[in-house]
Amino acid sequence: MIRRLIRPSLRGLLGAAYAVAGYLHVTLPAPFMRITPPWIPEPAMVVRLTGFAEIAGAIALAQPWSHPLRRAGALGLSAYALCVWPANFQHFLLDRASADGGLGLVYHVPRLLFQPVLIWAPLWAGGVTDWPFARQRAR
Repeated sequence: MIRRLIRPSLRGLLGAAYAVAGYLHVTLPAPFMRITPPWIPEPAMVVRLTGFAEIAGAIALAQPWSHPLRRAGALGLSAYALCVWPANFQHFLLDRASADGGLGLVYHVPRLLFQPVLIWAPLWAGGVTDWPFARQRAR
């Protein structure tokens, strides 16, 4: 019962968050380019492409339950969250190296530790997995 309320709410929240983030990546790429790791080729293009990927994932996640795009969007957003983790580490390293410490450990440590949840959340919201809420099967 509770999954019937939480899953659509999480789907909506993730969809809105990724749509806004995608819009910002496309229209205001400079802050994201600053935290792009130096080994990423063509950072401006990559940042814009990640924005389009976020928007596409948000649209896919909003599809009706049985629609195949919802699963694809969930998988894509989960992979996206995994792939941008290095940028989060880069942002942390840049802030730690700055004279004022940037946003500090209070921001970066929870952000880095929360990334696995951001990888899992689209999978659960999109119906790809029921873990860890699936009922145990009787043996």
